[in-house]
Amino acid sequence: MEKKKVLFVCLGNICRSPSAEAVFNRMIKREGLADLFEVDSAGTSGWHAGELADRRMQSHAIKRGYNLTSLSRKFEPYHDFDHFDMIIGMDDSNIGNLKRMARNANDLKKIYKMTDFSRRFDYNEVPDPYYGGSEGFELVLDILEDACEGMLHKIKSNEI
Repeated sequence: MEKKKVLFVCLGNICRSPSAEAVFNRMIKREGLADLFEVDSAGTSGWHAGELADRRMQSHAIKRGYNLTSLSRKFEPYHDFDHFDMIIGMDDSNIGNLKRMARNANDLKKIYKMTDFSRRFDYNEVPDPYYGGSEGFELVLDILEDACEGMLHKIKSNEI
């Protein structure tokens, strides 16, 4: 398999996308595939650039064995569309923003929605847990574990 470069994107890059990055990194490490992937995360806004993940998200992730260590950064269309093979948005708003930033048809072909890879859960989006309670952070992790597993299966099966 050729090295695959994957970028997870949400709004602020402090809850959903850094969690997706951590979940996917652990999956590929567990399967001995870490050398075949480059994984990162970004936000469509730069509000939290340079910050660690939301402390509540970190707390819930740690309970499942995930360590959210990446620093938030803003999605950079000219670099990110050229560098990454797959750009995974967490919700329809993120997908819309990514599509508006796309420069051409090749950029558009790289955009996917996280929940399109779900196998067990039937959510249309990964909901933003920022303004909710602890159950929202747990739900995000449930959805991400399911969708990352489905995405990895599709990549390994050469479906994407």
